[in-house]
Amino acid sequence: MRILVVFCHPSPESFGAALFNAAQETLTAHGHDLRVIDLYRAGFDPVLAPAEWDNYLNDTERVIENIPEHVDALLWAESLLLIFPTWMYGPPALLKGWFERVLLPGVAFDISENRNRRIVGRLDNIRSFTVITTSGSPWWWLRLIRDPGRSMLTRGIRVLFHRRCRVRWLQLHDMNHQDDAGRRKFLARVRAALAKL
Repeated sequence: MRILVVFCHPSPESFGAALFNAAQETLTAHGHDLRVIDLYRAGFDPVLAPAEWDNYLNDTERVIENIPEHVDALLWAESLLLIFPTWMYGPPALLKGWFERVLLPGVAFDISENRNRRIVGRLDNIRSFTVITTSGSPWWWLRLIRDPGRSMLTRGIRVLFHRRCRVRWLQLHDMNHQDDAGRRKFLARVRAALAKL
């Protein structure tokens, strides 16, 4: 399977980086074809510049000229894997900026011609969507506040993909209180889930 892996964490020494490395090792060992984007190491600019906004709807090709490798990777992929820490109930700003600059109209979705209709997804090539994340909050608190980050990705972003796209959500809660055994257990869970892709 062609898998686009997008990683977003500022520290290469973090547990997030360990998850990223484990994901790459597992997927490669199972014969998948990977394209990897490490947003921090790549120096990705998350800001949708005024000139890009001016062309956002009427000349998307000019926006794509600034990020062709990202759009190409998205259109190449059959599966999208995101690895990031949950901060302030959602993905880091850098990853959110990647969504805003790469999930473009005419690429990831079409705007409905009618009022009060949702966008129409165009990424039928993506049939598998996996999220690996950690959060400082315990699971019960995220459930109480309706887990906005998970909802945004598994409901909002998910509609851009193939209508039968399979979603996998792997999250280590209460990260600030996890010990080595808890982290090892989650790493094993991640490896086992990715081995089944």
